[in-house]
Amino acid sequence: MTIPLSYIFRNLWTRRLTTVLTAGGLALVVFVFATVLMLDEGLRTTLVSTGEQDNAVIIRRSAETEVQSGVDRRQAAIIGSHPAIAMGSDGNPLVSKETVVLISLHKRGSDKPSNVVIRGITPTGLAMRPQVKLAAGRMFRPGASEIIAGASIARRFAGAGIGETLRFGQREWTVVGLFDAGGSGFDSEIWGDAEQLMQAFRRGAYSSLIVRLADAGSFERLRGDLEADQRLTVQAKRERQFYADQSKALSNFISYLGLILSIVFSLGATIGAAITMYASVANRVGEIGTLRALGFQRSAILAAFLAEAMLLALVGGVAGLGCAAFMQFLSFSTTNFQSFSELAFGFKLSPAIAVKTLLFALAMGLVGGFLPAFRAARLTIVDALRAA
Repeated sequence: MTIPLSYIFRNLWTRRLTTVLTAGGLALVVFVFATVLMLDEGLRTTLVSTGEQDNAVIIRRSAETEVQSGVDRRQAAIIGSHPAIAMGSDGNPLVSKETVVLISLHKRGSDKPSNVVIRGITPTGLAMRPQVKLAAGRMFRPGASEIIAGASIARRFAGAGIGETLRFGQREWTVVGLFDAGGSGFDSEIWGDAEQLMQAFRRGAYSSLIVRLADAGSFERLRGDLEADQRLTVQAKRERQFYADQSKALSNFISYLGLILSIVFSLGATIGAAITMYASVANRVGEIGTLRALGFQRSAILAAFLAEAMLLALVGGVAGLGCAAFMQFLSFSTTNFQSFSELAFGFKLSPAIAVKTLLFALAMGLVGGFLPAFRAARLTIVDALRAA
């Protein structure tokens, strides 16, 4: 014979103040746990969405980022002739020879400096990134000292708005347009003509080559041929994998920090839940004796108190997850540990995160409620009724 759920609900309602305070503590822990997972998911989504599945990034062998890489013009010409690379409508291979450098810009309002990626691209590079759309102004003219800025860069950095100018590479550059990259990592970059930027920064080699694959299965052939060619010192990665790798260091930092915070906070919340349940047992000794006298077994008492603790945790979990969901309206910027540049990304709540968060809340309820529930189940009928 089991104790009905209505009995458990009534007990929580009777102790409304204690229920609210305990659920609030659990909700705070769940909020921290969920936001950390959402931050990590937002970071990975931002960087992974930066790459296209049919594109490949070619950089210098042993280089981890485009900033560290260098591919000279001779090697670029050899790579561009590979048969695994798709051809454009004009009969030329879909290859974008790009240069990437870091410059320091000051943030609006705070005047705090931060590194920003400047990317020199070609018209082909624009065509290979369909997620990038011009949001305002116009495209820069090839051969001119003109640039376009990502939407998040224009909001956060001084001089990056339309009509404003930035000085770097011993030149004045005019911002003639803003682009929207759909929340990808390109939103945190400034783009200009590749050849002009190479001249300004006195670069004789490209940072990377972006190529469009002729078909999805040609990547392994391309990578194998490039790495086996004695004339080349390059490595190839799928563009999506390349940008996913860029998030590893920062993602690990967020995950470890979040894990530490969640463990510390969850210990406090679990102890709070245990204290609440112990108090509940102490105040209901006579009630427990009556239930035992009515024929309810020890297992039913144990299950009822565990269910009460887990229901309390579920209420806290839903409340904490609900508060965390509002974090999706906020954006966050920090330094990407891999490239040492400013990266803007948001919180992202996914079904998997919601499930993990609620399971985490239920686990706290189970751990915090087990010992009090076990104590309640161990009470004998005579001792319980005598104590009442």
